[in-house]
Amino acid sequence: MAGEKATEEKTVATNRRARFDYEIEETYEAGIVLVGSEVKSLRAGKASLNEAYARVANNEVWLEQLHIPPYAQASTHVEVDPLRTRKLLLHRDEIGRLIGKTQERGLTLVPMKLYFKRGRAKVLLGLGKGKRRHEKRQAIAEREHAREVQRELARRGRR
Repeated sequence: MAGEKATEEKTVATNRRARFDYEIEETYEAGIVLVGSEVKSLRAGKASLNEAYARVANNEVWLEQLHIPPYAQASTHVEVDPLRTRKLLLHRDEIGRLIGKTQERGLTLVPMKLYFKRGRAKVLLGLGKGKRRHEKRQAIAEREHAREVQRELARRGRR
């Protein structure tokens, strides 16, 4: 155990609306191609997945609208666009599976979490179908009901 590397995960950003807006069927872990100042900015915990989405084009997966602000102490002679398109690294068979599912069944690739695993930046992609408004309302009602049940059980346990 002493020589074993820790598989700690440091979460940088999460997309909290992903599970609310989409019914996630599968998840994929993908590496992300970054430049040095972006990595430093991520290590400082600065990134936003709120409007980010992934797409498949030319047998490659790309991450769009991921906002990584410029690193404050970075060199000024190389400026990187904070919203630039970034390439995601997946195995060829995973990309093939994603191409089939996104074209056939109308599923969407949603970035759910951005984190470091063993020192490398990773993105957790969810393959999901968009929820309709009434499905969202139903999910909220179920969550509220579960909260009420837990409150009642806790109140009875205190007596």
